[in-house]
Amino acid sequence: MGTVAIENIETGMVLASDVRDRSGRMLLGAGAELTQKHLVIFRTWGILEADIEGQGSNDAAGQIPADVDPLELAAAEQALAPLFRHTNLNHPVIIELLRLAALRKVQHVTL
Repeated sequence: MGTVAIENIETGMVLASDVRDRSGRMLLGAGAELTQKHLVIFRTWGILEADIEGQGSNDAAGQIPADVDPLELAAAEQALAPLFRHTNLNHPVIIELLRLAALRKVQHVTL
């Protein structure tokens, strides 16, 4: 099991744990196979990620959308690195924040 960002979740994937909204209300139980309707509901309720069966915890962080060139992503990370110079670049949160910022930068440029 591993946490996967909502934009990387596809129909047919199976939940490894319950999905709950911010107030703790259960939206969908563990073991459910996801449909397009479920993904719309998750987005409506502000769900940003879900625990998916068969996904390693490192797999989720390494996934990039199919329309993003890994070389462009690496270049964007290099360009953004000076903005993170006063942070601990080995901290998992900072690593993920830099990855997401670079991903956003690449996707914004290609739009």
